Amino acid sequence: MPHKYNADRRTKIPKQKRRVTNCADYDESLRRRGDLTVWVSEDVLAVWSAPPRTTPGGQPVYSDLAIEMCLTLRMVFKQPLRQTQGLMRSISKLMGVDITVPHFTTMSRRGNGLSLPPKTASKSRKPVQLVVDSTGLKIFGEGDWLEEKHKTKGKRKSWRKLHLGLDLVSGEIVCSDLTTEDIGDPTALPCLLDQIDGPVEKFLADGAYDGEPTVKALTDRFGPLIEVTIPPPKNAILSPDVDQNPSIRDRHITEIKAHGRMAWQKSSGYNQRSRIETQIGRWKAVIGHKLKARSCENQKTEANIGVRILNRMTELGRPNFERTA
Repeated sequence: MPHKYNADRRTKIPKQKRRVTNCADYDESLRRRGDLTVWVSEDVLAVWSAPPRTTPGGQPVYSDLAIEMCLTLRMVFKQPLRQTQGLMRSISKLMGVDITVPHFTTMSRRGNGLSLPPKTASKSRKPVQLVVDSTGLKIFGEGDWLEEKHKTKGKRKSWRKLHLGLDLVSGEIVCSDLTTEDIGDPTALPCLLDQIDGPVEKFLADGAYDGEPTVKALTDRFGPLIEVTIPPPKNAILSPDVDQNPSIRDRHITEIKAHGRMAWQKSSGYNQRSRIETQIGRWKAVIGHKLKARSCENQKTEANIGVRILNRMTELGRPNFERTA
């Protein structure tokens, strides 16, 4: 939001300068992201084969953990399925483990609705400070350069919408969902909230979540004391019973009219919402801006594994910044 109000004088505003105070530790965490031992667990190799099936149907050869590890290696090192099969085969030889590597068609088939283990509990015992946003991930379609070169509009484009919820305290992604492009942000919010076990003391989101359904969903789940910070639109009006029982939205509207939107952003802590934008940019840089899978269920598995990859990288180490100017 700040850039909208400073667009005419942005070049005159000096850019903040910061430096990393834990360079050595952060550099080591970046190196460890390429360490195979971080992504290949001996515990998974011990349960490589699937347990005996107790329900009617064929007996699977590989466990869900084995398929998850193969698909994780595929996304971390940005390999197609065939190259992933070769990578896993070479890893098993180097480790001296006698296992059968899944065929690339098996990885694709088992990725459809893959059952992932429950998320590990966050190390932080503090209540969650949740900030949510969504972004589009391309499935297929002509590239931007091809459209620019031939001045044509893509005939076949499709997207999926990735919804992410970030904990400002731990820096981890605590909830996520992948939907079709026509699903609005408030509609996907209940599914995100269902994934959070602990208490939430603060909620940040952009104006797309503005409305009574969002506030009601939050207060019903986490109590009336939750701090909801959503910017109202410019033409927002106060509720009819503002004098007797002002809502959270009424208080935001009143403060913005009294002190201005920029002052409200600073006092309410809304500027912290930029961290979810940074997380989305991190997804595009590390995981990618498009989905490799074609079926919707495989794409959801791909998105869930992507969340686990980013959280694992966060566990390895994060930079600590100090403002210098």
